Amino acid sequence: MDIRVLRYFLAVAREQSFSTAAERLFLSQPTLSRQLKELEDELGKTLLVRSNKGVTLTEEGMILRKRAEEIVELMDKTEQEVRQSNDSVSGTVYIGAGETYTIKLIADTAHHLKADYPDIHYSFFSGNGTDVLEKLERGLLDFGLVFGNIDRTKYEAIEIPLHDTWGVLMRRDEPLAEKKAVTIADLSKLNLIIPRQFDHLTMISELIAEQAPDAHIVAEYNLIYNASVMVSEGIGSAIALDKLINVSGDSKLCFRPFEPPMEAICYYIWKRYPVLTKAASVFLEQFKKDISNIKMNSQN
Repeated sequence: MDIRVLRYFLAVAREQSFSTAAERLFLSQPTLSRQLKELEDELGKTLLVRSNKGVTLTEEGMILRKRAEEIVELMDKTEQEVRQSNDSVSGTVYIGAGETYTIKLIADTAHHLKADYPDIHYSFFSGNGTDVLEKLERGLLDFGLVFGNIDRTKYEAIEIPLHDTWGVLMRRDEPLAEKKAVTIADLSKLNLIIPRQFDHLTMISELIAEQAPDAHIVAEYNLIYNASVMVSEGIGSAIALDKLINVSGDSKLCFRPFEPPMEAICYYIWKRYPVLTKAASVFLEQFKKDISNIKMNSQN
């Protein structure tokens, strides 16, 4: 398979139209159609189906789209790294993370490097721990921020000294909002919106089942902003990490931490024996220094 033809295929899949894709690719429509027909012949599978409503992907087409996106992304990243392998420090650092306030530490490190390394840029991928690990394995990310146990045979890891705090995001007019902290048992009979991420969901679901069995799980979420909208509209209260939603000022939402405290420990990870670009190496060294300073300051 030619990388160029994969780009053509992705353009048609994205635009759902041969004519629009051909226009954006500066190709004639017959040329584009011929190239993709040759790709189908090479694979022995039909990838695209034309209809009055446009172009749709077959099941095989959907599989190829996922893999083609990864191949093209990795190719672009590789080309960029090779072009920038000179004495200057420039390029893009690729970082994946779930929703966590510790992303602030990533931003702090980027800020510290800005003056000395203005040509370092950043690409952030948001996803759950499984998504981040998958992209790390395939070389699409340099670093990841993940929760849970880390396979030390595959990854180097730094425990983030600032831990996220679990609690309940709720409306201020909820009776439970009068408390400064809540227990799992306080969730009894509440409508709850819980995180979908596997590592979080298992722990939280077990605690709720044990201590608040009559709580009602009305929804799951992947992005806390979406959950906050549901909370605001009175759908339920969300189990969430602190500091991800602004609850200050005139917000009608508030956050109440669990008692006893429940913390989520986050790790900054990268593959063992990596081939890092100069930009990624500089970022890693600065991040290590910043974490060390945070630990020293907390001990003083």
